[in-house]
Amino acid sequence: MSLRPLTPQERADALRKAAAARTTRATAKERLKSGELTIAQLISSGESDDAIARMRVAELLEALPGIGQVRAAAIMEQLGIAASRRVRGLGIHQRRALVDFIDDK
Repeated sequence: MSLRPLTPQERADALRKAAAARTTRATAKERLKSGELTIAQLISSGESDDAIARMRVAELLEALPGIGQVRAAAIMEQLGIAASRRVRGLGIHQRRALVDFIDDK
């Protein structure tokens, strides 16, 4: 089953919405990197902000200073979080474990 083609107006609206979401995620990652925002605050903001909710957990970890792709993957494996998991998909125990792990380090 294929999707119906979008009208030029619908396509422009979708592109604007996608750009706004990317900007929101980039701003959140910069604030996380600078220390203005904690992981707990970012995860809780995902409940109300759809753009943050759709951010991958690996991206979130990689935004932290000193954590790259390899270390983010190791942290997620240690905490039992799937590599494809998004912020919205984290369970209560996974959220708590992630916040506690980052706060301890």
